[in-house]
Amino acid sequence: MESSKARQIYLVLRDRIAGGHYADKAALPVEQDLAAEHGVSRATVRRALAALEEEGLITRRQGAGTFVSLDGKPRPIAADFSDALAHLTAMGRTTTVQLLAFGYEEASPAIADALGLQRNAMVQRSVRVRALDGAPFSHLTTFVPEAIGRTYAEADLASKPLLSLLDRSGHVLARATQSVGAQLATPDVAAALDIETGSALIALTRTVFDQDGRGIEHLAALYRPDRYVFRMDLQRDRSGARWSPALRNET
Repeated sequence: MESSKARQIYLVLRDRIAGGHYADKAALPVEQDLAAEHGVSRATVRRALAALEEEGLITRRQGAGTFVSLDGKPRPIAADFSDALAHLTAMGRTTTVQLLAFGYEEASPAIADALGLQRNAMVQRSVRVRALDGAPFSHLTTFVPEAIGRTYAEADLASKPLLSLLDRSGHVLARATQSVGAQLATPDVAAALDIETGSALIALTRTVFDQDGRGIEHLAALYRPDRYVFRMDLQRDRSGARWSPALRNET
């Protein structure tokens, strides 16, 4: 794509497809209507459609139109936000991971504060990319206090979920704080997740504490929104004034 306008139209249509606004096999509006909607020329629309076609999200048939094509595309993983730690453990057994970085460094002031460490304390830093059926969906940067990090090796982290390694270290995971926002992909993250630099990503930050209130892991996770979504079921209390996470029936 050559113009910023074509890029904008591409992003709008891609988001509509990923969000289900256009169902699989559904016809997209004709070029003339898309051009009128966005106030651009049909040539600009064609550049946006060409990018979608190259990505495999649409097919264009001469004389018939343009159609959504999701055959073989990975469906977004839906994570229960109210039970995220259990979901991560289960997901670690069904997805593959690539370890991009592993080592020890001095904690930044922000990481030291999050984990409750002294300034200049050493932490283990790792960077991993997780994929499902060969399609990368998450970029994970984790910081663990050095003493805990020394209880497992680089090879362990490349083959086992980090939460299970933390359990093995003898620390009982008791609570966590987490927040969700948005972030644009930097060049290194974009390359790892197979997206363009500047693409919007879901950003999750989580700090896990043990039963004594000590910070044992700080996670900065970035997710492709077309391949990973957060979901929470809510229920209304008897007063009708408050909504709380719904309890799931265990089978």
